[in-house]
Amino acid sequence: MPYELYYWDGLQGRGEFVRLALEEAGADYVDVERTGSGQMMAILGSKTEPHIPFAPPFLKDGDLIIPQVANILMYLGPKLGLAPKDEASRFVANGLQLTIADMVGEAHDTHHPLATTLYYEDQKEAAKQRAADFIKHRIPKYLGYFERVLTQNSKGAQHAVGSALSYVDLSLFQLIEGLHYAFPRGMKPFEKRYPALASLRALVAGRPNIAKYLKSERRIAFNTSGIFRHYPELDQDAT
Repeated sequence: MPYELYYWDGLQGRGEFVRLALEEAGADYVDVERTGSGQMMAILGSKTEPHIPFAPPFLKDGDLIIPQVANILMYLGPKLGLAPKDEASRFVANGLQLTIADMVGEAHDTHHPLATTLYYEDQKEAAKQRAADFIKHRIPKYLGYFERVLTQNSKGAQHAVGSALSYVDLSLFQLIEGLHYAFPRGMKPFEKRYPALASLRALVAGRPNIAKYLKSERRIAFNTSGIFRHYPELDQDAT
């Protein structure tokens, strides 16, 4: 049976981190909400399912439901050949994925710093302050850390953990792509400041299955309804 991925139709969002792993592995999967089935809300609102997820994305593998991106990738990684073989390194990979999730959350909060229930237009001034701090302080802190992770990985140049491509590498690619979309001015120094991350970005984009996916209709375009949003008034030059 194919894997079933549940995420909001029309959005890359957090679901894209899972899609990239499935696409790289050539796995058989269905992006369920894009079929118009409405099954996702039925599962989220179920009064009989013993292990209901809090929110999408979640993955179904047979009767098993796995929520949360890092949890899904920790489950899929070994099955798809996208995780280190030794247990200790798998925990390292999971830790890196959780750190990516932290940065994704902060990127989201640049355009919704006060409340997710408010429209962006209702919190624009606060968003300007939050985005300025994110570009000046948080992007360098996170990307500087991931740059160190890559350069200090003694087992394999150009990879975050272990000696081969893992789901962490794919997720770093998506993180970098999202930041470039949201903050093109703020990310101008990227290649100069973070050469290892820039190399990883090119490596992942050049993977045959990923390159094919990025050109396909399955790859949803970035837009201003997702986690990474480009509002020109929030973007500024990096210092």
